[in-house]
Amino acid sequence: MRKFAVVLALAACAVGVAVTTGSAKTHRVAATQANQLEVFSWWTGGGEAHGLQALIKIWNKNNPTTPFKNETVAGGAGSNAKAVLAQRLAAHKPPDSFQGHAGAELLDYVKAGQLEPIDSVYKQYGFLKVFPKQLVSQITYKGHLYSVPVNIHRANILWFNPSVLKKNGISVPTTWAAFMTALSKCQDAGLTPLALGEAWTQMHLFETTMIATIGPAGWNALWKKGGNWNSAGVKAGLNRFKSILDYTNTDAASLTWQDASKLVADGKACFNIMGDWADGYFRIDLKKTPNKTYGWAAVPGTSGVYDWLSDSFTLPKGAPHRDAAIKWLGFLGSKQAQDTFNPLKGSIPARKDANPKLYDTYLKWALQQWKTDKLAGSLTHGVVAYPAWSTDVSTAIQLFVQTKDVNSFQKALVDAAKKRAT
Repeated sequence: MRKFAVVLALAACAVGVAVTTGSAKTHRVAATQANQLEVFSWWTGGGEAHGLQALIKIWNKNNPTTPFKNETVAGGAGSNAKAVLAQRLAAHKPPDSFQGHAGAELLDYVKAGQLEPIDSVYKQYGFLKVFPKQLVSQITYKGHLYSVPVNIHRANILWFNPSVLKKNGISVPTTWAAFMTALSKCQDAGLTPLALGEAWTQMHLFETTMIATIGPAGWNALWKKGGNWNSAGVKAGLNRFKSILDYTNTDAASLTWQDASKLVADGKACFNIMGDWADGYFRIDLKKTPNKTYGWAAVPGTSGVYDWLSDSFTLPKGAPHRDAAIKWLGFLGSKQAQDTFNPLKGSIPARKDANPKLYDTYLKWALQQWKTDKLAGSLTHGVVAYPAWSTDVSTAIQLFVQTKDVNSFQKALVDAAKKRAT
């Protein structure tokens, strides 16, 4: 009879039916399962998975009656997860919170009425005091906030092999003119001047080149209604992009971003422009030593600029455990959570009061930069353009890589802005 009661209890839990047969322990199990905090992400491997597990451990200790239900979906750099999430949201079966890049990437969910604004969460937990004002302004849409950033990555980093540069008499460039001279010297030395990888890294190179040309304010303005994509400054940036592509490897399309970074580590390429997740790849995967066997600097022309992106979490409308979801968002923005997660992830906190002792060599440098730099939102990683606009730009870039027609490229960007800017 006891076995039957347990089976009945488990079956009832699976369909959400109250159990009236069995022990008090069975009742507690059923109640706990009914009150799980269901969080959706694509953090399934590497440092991000370790960081998430550390957060889960703290959450479960502090919230024993609302245990964490880890709804991760692997693969596709989040594309698989987003597809599954879209199906759930369309069926009105949201999780309690889900991951997304802070900024415009979330606008599709906002416009579809699938997210709640969380201004009250920011007020309740004092986030407006600890997140930089520039950051808050760049993730605000029509006066409201819709996500809590748990970390910050930087896109505009120039990675290099110090011994390769020294051997070839090349200094780390800080201006665009010096950069082009350095690339030419690398080419003369028979090396790949600038290692490039898969298609999205071309957009990454495009955005950093544009920011180096028109500055962070000019870049951010392009993504607002009335942004002037037909300006002389934009054309200058496009011509720079055309010139720098001549120094990239011809097999880029067949390489991953890791492959491109490894060309630098192996001494086959002088430079690579990539986000700061490359630090973890150099240091952990390739066992390289910071400032000895690999080095970094801001992309030439972007010193004092932080081309930022952020993983963040949301409050979906109809979240089954809304109170727990709000508490989860408050926890994510806390100093404890951000200083726990980010040293493992290989990123820095969105907060201004991180403990630098917890972070590695590169991240200590990044923490200092974050406090003082001007912010430019990343295109490639979801900050400035919602997905349809980003797709339009990606399509234009892919065509331009083939034709090198600057005028047609600029027209395509102007047309995309007219169609997409809101």
